[in-house]
Amino acid sequence: MSRFHVLTPSDEQPAAIPVIRRIGFSDLREALEKGWEDFKVWPTHAIFLCIIYPLVGLVLGGMALGYAVLPLVFPLAAGFALLGPVAALMMYELSRRRERGEPTSIGHAFGVLRSPGFPAIVAIALLLMGLFLLWIATARGLYQSLFGVYGAPDAVVPFLRQVFTTSAGWDLIVYGNIIGFIFALVAFCISVISFPLLLDRDVGAATAIMTSFRAVMVNPVVMAAWGVIVAALLLAGSLPAFIGLAVVMPVLGHATWHLYRKLVI
Repeated sequence: MSRFHVLTPSDEQPAAIPVIRRIGFSDLREALEKGWEDFKVWPTHAIFLCIIYPLVGLVLGGMALGYAVLPLVFPLAAGFALLGPVAALMMYELSRRRERGEPTSIGHAFGVLRSPGFPAIVAIALLLMGLFLLWIATARGLYQSLFGVYGAPDAVVPFLRQVFTTSAGWDLIVYGNIIGFIFALVAFCISVISFPLLLDRDVGAATAIMTSFRAVMVNPVVMAAWGVIVAALLLAGSLPAFIGLAVVMPVLGHATWHLYRKLVI
């Protein structure tokens, strides 16, 4: 009987430690171009709309009912950067199958559920979800420490005035972005190639995370540029009303697979 595995591979023999290549900025451009080509083959924007629209509806509904959700709009939007690798799992699988010349359709994207590394994928996904929830709690706590528990306006204009015209608001912007950057950096190092690696090889969660960290350490400048590209595209896709994320997120998912293939031997 096969043993349940998360941190280690499913096979009894230890997996070889993946080797990391040094890459250049041209590799980032090529990964994005290949990601766009994959997206044109499978325009999966409808899947992401099914994820994005309910989130937008919850925020708008909370505002309509008078709940103080405005302080959490930016943290929730920024949280896409933390959970994006999980949402893009099907994109990795589609790109993987296309690269290998295997039969490929939207239905094949769910093959990720049958991957030997799926328990490890779930473990890392839960780790990222924990980071996301901790980020939301931290952002809420920072806001309340600066404005008080009942300090959130229930309308957009008063909220923006509160943030941009008060010293507490500027403290919120500065400290919030510093804290958010730390969360994003940790999530980026954990997940930048760990999910594609687990789809490609059954190495276990520990090796996948360590390999992802090593990819960043071996290519610090190039991977920092990739992080900036991802953040910029997610920001652009969030305007207006997160709708652009329906295209940005699948393209980045496909591109991440191709980036992984350039990074790992």
